[in-house]
Amino acid sequence: MTVVSLIRSDSLAPTAPYAYASTAPADARLVFLAGACPLDAHGQVAAPGDIAAQARLCVENLHAALDAAGATLGDVLSTRVLVATTRQPDLVTAWDVVRAAFGEHDAPSTLVGVTVLGYPDQLVEVEAIAAVRD
Repeated sequence: MTVVSLIRSDSLAPTAPYAYASTAPADARLVFLAGACPLDAHGQVAAPGDIAAQARLCVENLHAALDAAGATLGDVLSTRVLVATTRQPDLVTAWDVVRAAFGEHDAPSTLVGVTVLGYPDQLVEVEAIAAVRD
């Protein structure tokens, strides 16, 4: 059972596809995840040039990291989605994939276009913070 509470405000734009804030109780264990990258089982960047495919693999790898920490997507307090692009439609492509993966759990998120990411051909990275009770 998730301990994360998502917070909305009637005084902020109602069109944002996510909550504006989230909280976890004091007795929750915070899980800080490194950016999930679009690396395949061999440690290679998958799907060069394909933002949507890389975003899907980032989410799969995020699932695996959360699972190793005893958490799920429903335990995520917030995310940051990084996309190596200067084009706003590319940001939306990555966002649509990540947002769909979270379903009804619309945790606060920041979507950022960046100049470059850490691996050759990497276009997407997804960072997250989660909270769980042991």
